[in-house]
Amino acid sequence: MSLKHRIYGFIFNVYNKFLKDKNKISFILDDRESFKDNFTYIEEEFKRRSPNFEFNYVVKNDVSLSNISTLASSRFIFLNDNFFPLAYMDISDKTKVIQLWHGSGAFKRFGYSSIDSSNRDLVNLIRKSSEKIDMISISSKNVLPYYREAFQIDEDKIFNFGIPRNDFYFNPSLDNIRNEILLRFQEKYPEIKDKKIILYAPTFREDVRYNNIFDYFDVDKFQKELGDEYSLIIRLHPRVFDYDKDNSISNKLSKLDNTIINCTDYENEQDLLLISDMLITDYSSIMIDFGLLRKPIIFYAYDLENYLNNERGFYLDYNKDLPGPIVENMDDLVGIIKDNNYDYDRLDKFLNYEFDYLDSNSSKRIVDYLLKQ
Repeated sequence: MSLKHRIYGFIFNVYNKFLKDKNKISFILDDRESFKDNFTYIEEEFKRRSPNFEFNYVVKNDVSLSNISTLASSRFIFLNDNFFPLAYMDISDKTKVIQLWHGSGAFKRFGYSSIDSSNRDLVNLIRKSSEKIDMISISSKNVLPYYREAFQIDEDKIFNFGIPRNDFYFNPSLDNIRNEILLRFQEKYPEIKDKKIILYAPTFREDVRYNNIFDYFDVDKFQKELGDEYSLIIRLHPRVFDYDKDNSISNKLSKLDNTIINCTDYENEQDLLLISDMLITDYSSIMIDFGLLRKPIIFYAYDLENYLNNERGFYLDYNKDLPGPIVENMDDLVGIIKDNNYDYDRLDKFLNYEFDYLDSNSSKRIVDYLLKQ
């Protein structure tokens, strides 16, 4: 892998000798084009400033001369994840590299904080890559120490400008947008009409024993106990299918009836958050974005002890700092949904920790700063 990164860097450095285009902006994506939403909001903000900007989307694993020459001639390069070829790229002073990351706030450990520090090659790769980053935008000064550690980056490169995609949740027309999306869902799935919607969005586990959520989430029990009042949307993390060797997860999804909707492949996650009345998750950072809507969140952590002891860990105290109740079995999950007694003060305390700005101006703050450079 390091050889591929070195080759990428070598080719970039050849092209880097040529002129930069002051209007060229590039966004680096993975093969799945995951976490594209931050880029979308940044692109829209640049378009508001001038019609002359040129936008390019580059797949990071595509080592093509066209992609690399595009990056080398760009004024701004935006990232939403790790991009290790950076370690070997000589970035011009006329090019700025901006890391937007794909998660809001701080919850699960990532980057340097989540790896074995004895892996010197990876540690050095993280540090050398971060040296080429000019700016990271984060949601709050409170989470700055975690990003500094995760990226092994100087504090003066980290700015609490906010997360671009979260501008969406403060759109003054949000209620109308929700109604339009919900109407489309109801037309496609008439069974959900007149019911509250619960989104179940668990994350993946490195421990493969716990990745088949249907071994722990009893959809039949959900239907029997809650189906008259609630409809369920399921959105699985794409990485769980890397562990689905016997296709048991895929087969279960294909056999769900219309009262339980599989939205794993639904492109716009924000649509799902917006139309849902409640979120059930476990260790996913999706809960931070959902919290901005000030709707109930329940943490169904059926493998909590194993996860706390053997997975990557958290920046927060999982048992004390979350904005909602934690349950470890299906009976308790059903019971707490029926109880319908949610602590909004706890949620507000969490939001005030994770966000310095609860507004629609994150993209504006970022672009304002960059255009002054």
